[in-house]
Amino acid sequence: MRSLVLGLVLAASACSHGKGPSGTLDKYGRALKNHDFGAAYDLMSSSFRGKVSKDDYVRTMRDNPREVDETADRLGNGKHGSMEVSAEFEYGLGDQMRLVQEDGRWKIASNPLAYYDQTSPKAALRSFIRAYRLERWDVMLRFVPTSYREKMDGPKMKAQFTGPSKDNMDTLMNSLEANVDEPIQEHGNEALMRYGDHSEVKFVKEDGAWKLKDLD
Repeated sequence: MRSLVLGLVLAASACSHGKGPSGTLDKYGRALKNHDFGAAYDLMSSSFRGKVSKDDYVRTMRDNPREVDETADRLGNGKHGSMEVSAEFEYGLGDQMRLVQEDGRWKIASNPLAYYDQTSPKAALRSFIRAYRLERWDVMLRFVPTSYREKMDGPKMKAQFTGPSKDNMDTLMNSLEANVDEPIQEHGNEALMRYGDHSEVKFVKEDGAWKLKDLD
């Protein structure tokens, strides 16, 4: 079970009645599942709402229906009925949501629009796997280094993962997902994650965004 870690402990009975972070996460998940993005936006913290307008939030959610449904499903599958209360909730492929209290109510402070984070090698790997699972071949191109981009486009990316080598690619991606929390060593604009017996993933940072240079 992914856990919520906090300095305070809430009784399980309180969580089960929809109070605290658990209740807010349940409401947010239901709002996403029902595509009630207005209700979901109302659960965001004032600091987030100060940066992102309701119209922009709703527009982004509507433009990414598969990502919205996936988030709702993962939140719905999270077991948080009895927990140590924390400011962060981890779910899915290591995704996190941060919560803050405002006027006695818990609000979500994380940016839920960052579906494909590339701010770290680990975030890039998780985002790449998510794009693959949702068959977002166009998004997967974001993780291709510039030196390879001239040889790759959306159709070619799709063919690489769904063509004759599909079974091998499925095995590779399943292995990457199973090892997504392995330590990653960073050296300047390059990074390396070793996993399994002899496998590794090489990363490169370009224009502030981490990309996958080599999958083995």
